[in-house]
Amino acid sequence: MNATPVLAMREVVHAWPGGHAPGLCIAGFEVAAGERVFLRGSSGSGKSTLLNLIAGTLAPRSGSIQIEGVEITTRRAGACDRLRADRLGVVFQQFNLLPFLSMQDNVTLPCRFSMARRRRTEREHASLDAAAHDLLQRLGLSGRALMQRRVAELSVGQQQRVAVARALIGSPALVLADEPTSALDTQARDAFLNLLNAELTRTRAAVVFVSHDAALAHHFDRAIELADIADSHAAAELA
Repeated sequence: MNATPVLAMREVVHAWPGGHAPGLCIAGFEVAAGERVFLRGSSGSGKSTLLNLIAGTLAPRSGSIQIEGVEITTRRAGACDRLRADRLGVVFQQFNLLPFLSMQDNVTLPCRFSMARRRRTEREHASLDAAAHDLLQRLGLSGRALMQRRVAELSVGQQQRVAVARALIGSPALVLADEPTSALDTQARDAFLNLLNAELTRTRAAVVFVSHDAALAHHFDRAIELADIADSHAAAELA
């Protein structure tokens, strides 16, 4: 069993330039390898800021953030980008797919930026395209004609599954999901989460899934409130 957490945050302090908005202070937060964590917080509480700190797209003022034991706060931007490409998958709230590309090309995109993910993918599949087809089929999207459709032509539910396949391809160690079910009704939401968890089990990836909806918590190994890991008094002092 891997004793090194996939994510470890210690005394992380973030403040927006100019001090016009409250900062975010995380005393401590860990995610074990393969663990599924549901993180709830109200709108504007700092959930997306936390995910951006973990992904290295925001730099904290101070503190430690480690991905699989690798400190990211002291790495140069290029090295941080490579680590993110190699080890993280991200499902954005608005999906952030490239509308002019096909489903297949959107899914394989991370492997074009990360040789590590490409090698992991090609160890299990004949090609990147075959890996994309396999992932999309398990997520309920199949058919060669559909694979070649531009994502701009897809429904919201289909785009969501493409975004998840893109995050999972190449077996990243950690997936970050920023309220990806917010546009779905209850039945579609629960069906989607069941599919997501099945894929996380298959790839052995950990996930930090953030949402304001406490009804989703039962789909995960552990549910926490952002307020439980954040120091609200310290954050207010940064404003």
